[in-house]
Amino acid sequence: MAPKAGTSWTWPDVLDGLKTAESLFLQMGEFVLRFESEEFGDEYEERARLELRETPEQKKEAVAKLRELLKADPELDVPYEEENFLLTFLRPTHFYPESAYTRMQNFFRFKVKYPKYCSGLIPSRERNVFEQGILTVFPTRDHLGRRVLLIEAGKKWKPKQCTLDEIFKGVMVVLEAAISEPRTQVSGVQVILDMDGLSLSHVWQFTPGFAKAVVDWVQDCIPVRLKGVHIVNQPYVFNMVFAIFKPLLNAKLRNRIHFHGTDRQSLLNHVDAKCLTTAYGGGVAIPDFPGGKLCDLLSNYDSHYELRAQNGYTTKK
Repeated sequence: MAPKAGTSWTWPDVLDGLKTAESLFLQMGEFVLRFESEEFGDEYEERARLELRETPEQKKEAVAKLRELLKADPELDVPYEEENFLLTFLRPTHFYPESAYTRMQNFFRFKVKYPKYCSGLIPSRERNVFEQGILTVFPTRDHLGRRVLLIEAGKKWKPKQCTLDEIFKGVMVVLEAAISEPRTQVSGVQVILDMDGLSLSHVWQFTPGFAKAVVDWVQDCIPVRLKGVHIVNQPYVFNMVFAIFKPLLNAKLRNRIHFHGTDRQSLLNHVDAKCLTTAYGGGVAIPDFPGGKLCDLLSNYDSHYELRAQNGYTTKK
């Protein structure tokens, strides 16, 4: 028998939780960061139509087909009756239901294959990486509505205080929050990886096994439109790290990785200045603030992460 939708969390539960917490935000200087539950307006609707083939008719047909595929899969326990949950996987796959189903399978298989990254993954338990100030979500979207995540994996990363696995888990926490935002589902995410201060003590932390897990998750599992990965301030030793990842990258992802070094104009050619801080050539002045504040914001939704973890494969895949 196929799993019954609603037996655990449903995606609208996450959105409803966000709606009842509209006052929850992170003040960043003159700017405010909050996770958005609102459906997108005309601008995003047109972008979804042009880029994702999203029309009322196409959406109805794709939702029905994906729901049919999930009903026929008794081992994958997901809330298939919830349209918002299905849209999370349909949007990044351009409303091709078979592709959405495959990505959903990959997403939940990853959780089974890599329990050390996925088991018990809730924001409050990952406080350490946030306290280090390694992860920042910029409060302003770029000119195309994309979320921008900054990962500072050089000077701020002290391997004896924060493991590479913790950084990966922190990124997973942030992006799983982002994919519940309809606007982010349509526009996607940009990632800036600041490698200033990377040393051999950092390089030794990277292994082929870690690289494979990260690349599998990014390329085949998480339902997000990753529009660009921007490497800045990278020293020469970064080549040693990239050499581990490069053979695993498919052409699409490889073409979306850009190396900017200290050339801020090069970065600005891809990421709009209105969403970047002054340190990266933008005009957003954000004062230093305790990194734990982002964890505090995310921790308001711990219960939703816990409910979300109940879904997946009922047997090992």
